[in-house]
Amino acid sequence: MKEHYAHIIEAIGEDLDRPGLKDTPQRAAKAMQYLTRGYQQTVEDIVNDALFPSDCSEMVLVKDIELYSLCEHHMLPFIGKAHVAYIPDGKVLGLSKVARIVDMFARRLQIQEQLTVEVAQTVQQVTGAAGVGVIVEAKHMCMMMRGVEKQNSVMKTSAMLGSFRNQQATRNEFLSLIR
Repeated sequence: MKEHYAHIIEAIGEDLDRPGLKDTPQRAAKAMQYLTRGYQQTVEDIVNDALFPSDCSEMVLVKDIELYSLCEHHMLPFIGKAHVAYIPDGKVLGLSKVARIVDMFARRLQIQEQLTVEVAQTVQQVTGAAGVGVIVEAKHMCMMMRGVEKQNSVMKTSAMLGSFRNQQATRNEFLSLIR
């Protein structure tokens, strides 16, 4: 990857021998590996058996989970937060595991719509919940730094599964809790 970054830097007209760019190809390669580390993670490794028996059947919500991802179309960042809720059905997921699931999918080349669905489906699959709701709100550098250059636009996406899709009261409770 280092060599590819060197070619890109040269292709834009920069001098790789300039002191400020001397180690940039290596740093950029390391940064890209870090920013896309979700490809080296699995749900099984992240959850790590952190499912616990519970009689709780009320909504569990983890709100304002910060996320950083790269748009698969331009490889520019999108930055925001996710709200993840579920209705347990016999077991609950360790709190940090919800954030780790968000991170795993965010740390891949991604579109926000797919990220939202992947998080919801994974929480559903792992917990067997009666319902899952996920909302992601993010600012996209591909819209802010290039193209239409709209600095204050925010994209919101949602995925509702089970009782969050079928029961308006559950959906309304979720929406009121994230405000």
